[in-house]
Amino acid sequence: MFLQIFIAGIVILITILICRLGSFLYRWSTKRHNVPPDVVILYQIGRGPFAPSVSPFPLKLETFLRMTKTPYVNDHSGKFSSKRKTPWIEYDGKSIADSQFCIDYIKKKRGVDVNGDLSPSDQAVARAFQKMTEENLYWTMCIEMFGEDTSTVEKVIPYKGLKLWLTIWFLKRVIKKETWGHGIGRHTQDEVWTIAVDDMTAISNFLGNKEFFMGSEPSEVDCAMFGMLSMIILNMPNSKHDRYVRENLPNIVRYCERMKQRFWPDWESHILTSSKYENDDGKIYFKSQEEKTS
Repeated sequence: MFLQIFIAGIVILITILICRLGSFLYRWSTKRHNVPPDVVILYQIGRGPFAPSVSPFPLKLETFLRMTKTPYVNDHSGKFSSKRKTPWIEYDGKSIADSQFCIDYIKKKRGVDVNGDLSPSDQAVARAFQKMTEENLYWTMCIEMFGEDTSTVEKVIPYKGLKLWLTIWFLKRVIKKETWGHGIGRHTQDEVWTIAVDDMTAISNFLGNKEFFMGSEPSEVDCAMFGMLSMIILNMPNSKHDRYVRENLPNIVRYCERMKQRFWPDWESHILTSSKYENDDGKIYFKSQEEKTS
């Protein structure tokens, strides 16, 4: 028992030291951005081996920036916001945390509206599906990835050795606590899987043969749906979610491919395992286009 307590103490101490070192590096990283005031600084946790992010929320936010051609620059240092959340943005000196709050702020600040063709009823449906996906289906994915078998997530998190072990150890405990508070973590594995299947099937049924989630043209909800669904088919390889979608809901796979082609023609250059990978930390997107049209 003493040995177990001692080892746990050492692990916690190492975790604290890593976090403090990270905080120092994060503070330093904020000094290296010298961008025009109208450029969004997008803070996220870095690229992934199979998708531009290992999390759905940075991919959601960056897809929105691309959809609206908002000038932005990436900071891949992993710096967390004041809410201890990521992704987040700095825009004209103001810090905004939470991917949806970031989107809402940019829409207001820049006067952009990608929902202009949607009726109030359509917007309500879009919001309902987005919340179901981000607040319900998402947690079934977390439980699948960080349950007893973590072999899938070990392929996705771009770390090795002790850093990988500590990251998974920490995330397993965080997710267990959060899913218990949410309520979904109190269900059996079979019950959680039933929820996942029902959610994924509902998404597939509503999507049907449409090009994008609400019709023939993309709208804001597509950023969130693409961010989450691409995690299933790319960042959860051979998981129950991945197998179920590929075997039973192929329209979801085709939908993700359309979103990639539309907004991520440079997808391969943002994949760590790709021979075309390029580190875009500090690169400004869409700025030159805006200057040409201004």
